[in-house]
Amino acid sequence: MKRINFSWVLLVAIAGLVGSSIALAAMNAKEKQTARADIQKMTNETLQRLYKAQPGTKKAIDSAAGYAVFSNFGLKIFVAGSGKGSGMAVNKKNGKITYMKMLEVQAGLGLGVKKYRMVWVFEKAADFNKFVNSGWEVGGQTSAAAKSGDKGAAFAGAVSVSPGVWLYQLTDEGVAVELTAKGTKYYKDDDLN
Repeated sequence: MKRINFSWVLLVAIAGLVGSSIALAAMNAKEKQTARADIQKMTNETLQRLYKAQPGTKKAIDSAAGYAVFSNFGLKIFVAGSGKGSGMAVNKKNGKITYMKMLEVQAGLGLGVKKYRMVWVFEKAADFNKFVNSGWEVGGQTSAAAKSGDKGAAFAGAVSVSPGVWLYQLTDEGVAVELTAKGTKYYKDDDLN
């Protein structure tokens, strides 16, 4: 009977585990690359829809410190609702992309599923950096299109979340005149950054 050399068995087992780990890491990297590409595609499609519906928004986004685009899917059943989404924030100064997530919680009577896109526009770098690095929480509901003096054409269809921060909501029908952002939290996606 031949003796088994356990050091060789151990070495082969370790090599197999290392190989599996490398293959798994490569698969995860590919999945991450695919997820990033999907978010970038969604962002480009959303911006094109927004520019078509509100042509002045292109100038507003081009001159902004940064912007963020999210796709959201929500479900509401009777008195509770929730939603989640993903997106990306783009620093216009250096072109850096930060992938982000969003979570939404709603209360109140209702039943249904909603799918929409949100476009944030930040006039000031400080507000953009706060959004990306500290996250952002939105409570309440805001209605009607906003116009601000000489910026009326550029931000038609947007809601002013705070001075210099504008938010557009797009549905399948176009730009919504009622923006719903109840209990919504925006934060970095640790998996994709």
